[in-house]
Amino acid sequence: MQTVWGVLSVLFIWALVFPFAGIAAILLFISNKGFFVPLVIAAYISFGAMLVMARFELFNYKKYFWLGAASLVAVSLLFTIPAVYEKTRPVITDGQVELAAYQPFEKETKAVFLEKPASLNIEDDLPIIDGATALYPIYAAFAQAVYPEKEYQPDDSEVMSNRTGTAYTNLINGKADIIFALGPSTTQLNQAESVGKKLKLTPIGKEAFVFFVNSKNPVKSLTEDEIKGIYSGEITNWKDVGGKDEGIRAFQRPENSGSQTALQNFMGFTPIMKPPTEDVMSLMGTVIGEVSDYKNHKNAIGYTFRYYSTQMVKNNKIRLLCVNGVEPTVDTIRSGDYPITNEFYAVTAGSDNPHVEAFIEWVLSDEGQEIVEKTGYVPVGK
Repeated sequence: MQTVWGVLSVLFIWALVFPFAGIAAILLFISNKGFFVPLVIAAYISFGAMLVMARFELFNYKKYFWLGAASLVAVSLLFTIPAVYEKTRPVITDGQVELAAYQPFEKETKAVFLEKPASLNIEDDLPIIDGATALYPIYAAFAQAVYPEKEYQPDDSEVMSNRTGTAYTNLINGKADIIFALGPSTTQLNQAESVGKKLKLTPIGKEAFVFFVNSKNPVKSLTEDEIKGIYSGEITNWKDVGGKDEGIRAFQRPENSGSQTALQNFMGFTPIMKPPTEDVMSLMGTVIGEVSDYKNHKNAIGYTFRYYSTQMVKNNKIRLLCVNGVEPTVDTIRSGDYPITNEFYAVTAGSDNPHVEAFIEWVLSDEGQEIVEKTGYVPVGK
């Protein structure tokens, strides 16, 4: 009978230990600290073994046992609590928009309509279009005006939205006929050249490249030189640009994304410092470094495009910065007063689709430019 009670007590001890080990491992993994999981599991198994030894009086140093147990709990909390707290920070990424809200021909779509039928209608051999997330509302409205009415899923149809990097890859590989995006990066130009293709960029509108901070940050305006100083790593404290005495956390976007290419163009010959990264467990179990998404700390700074941040995301916990004292608005983009303005393009790479040229010509017509303006961007040439 004593043996049975001994076995039951051991099982009870392990039943208490393993849930804590599992919870700690899960919290670490979802907090992108997965490389600590084996350590935590091993520590809890050791703790369980110590409990078993204590149960059968094989471990007589009770004082050190409880000291070890307390140390184990403290170490676990040391790793898990900061990681989970960091996970709760508001995060801004390029993929947090619900694209279905702008899907063509949907009942309550936000894609704008022309007041009368378009002068161009394409019924067959539809050009396959793709592009940047921030421009999806525009080209979804183009398709809504010109293409036949049916369902166009953003992930797999004639009207897709795979973000800038993948859109350029699809164009170069012949999986898209036209993409709507910012200009290509050097890498994307080289990719096209390596397969014997030349990218043709047709400007169709203008947009402001903007920098933003936490809404509680007292800094409201930066000069172009100050921004370059921050992203080159020469300016590292907000007090040097009129803010509080806090280190600057300057987030970046992944290489070949539209906003990262815009930053590179803005910086020109000024070298960009290495971006903040975070360790992430890959599917193969290895630890890899990925560019960290923007986390809205009070001392953070990030960048995106005006329409995306003000109309598609609408995050009231960030504030767009003025540049050289000028606020990024439609009027200041149109007038040229806002200093960091980018053209965006209809990009082709030699498609044999018979409707591509006519479609782009229509985009540049008064009807196409009306859609650009009604969506909230600045038409080209205005």
